[in-house]
Amino acid sequence: MAHQNQAKNTPNRDVGGRYDERMEAFLVSTGIVALAEMGDKTQLLSLVLAARFRKPWPIVWGILVATLVNHGLAGAVGSWVTTQLGSAALRWVLGGSFLAMAVWILIPDKFDEAAENTSPRFGIFATTVVAFFLAEMGDKTQVATVMLAAQFNSWFWVVAGTTLGMMLANAPVVWLGDAITRRVSLTWVHRVSAVVFAVLGALALWGGPAATPEKKEPAAETRPTAFVAPIQL
Repeated sequence: MAHQNQAKNTPNRDVGGRYDERMEAFLVSTGIVALAEMGDKTQLLSLVLAARFRKPWPIVWGILVATLVNHGLAGAVGSWVTTQLGSAALRWVLGGSFLAMAVWILIPDKFDEAAENTSPRFGIFATTVVAFFLAEMGDKTQVATVMLAAQFNSWFWVVAGTTLGMMLANAPVVWLGDAITRRVSLTWVHRVSAVVFAVLGALALWGGPAATPEKKEPAAETRPTAFVAPIQL
């Protein structure tokens, strides 16, 4: 009976474990990207587009579509990396990448506002999609998406989290302008982001280059059982 009850309870624990891992990937991705996006060049692009066109809804929808496509591709690359590298190599790559991101996040972005002053040819929505997609190529948040997808090996929840983080950082700027960025200390936001990336890098490197093989205890010697003939009375 004890074995039957344990077998019945095992699937519930497995489902709970997968649920926790998915939510962890979603929440961590949301928080990291929202912090990393503050003061980023794509957030500055959102501010420029909002000030220029003064129509928030097409801009917000354009940011959403561009982010879904861009981060969807980035997440796919991160998931592919996990299939190509062993666990030891992946640990070192992720750890080094997160530590590099901790340094990179402290370097302020430069945005070429003059490059965005051309008149839109395909409407506000299409202009936002193209401009935001191109600005996000090779950006901190795109690189972070690749690393998070490789770290958690959960493409959907990582992309959902990074997309939500991008919208949390950019949508208020589109509607409220630079009132948000002026009230928030971007220096401290970048410092907090750097600490988060450094912690993730340290956790990724925690196990070292390879997991220490478990020492197996020698199996007990089996001795042949002596045959004892029954005593006949």
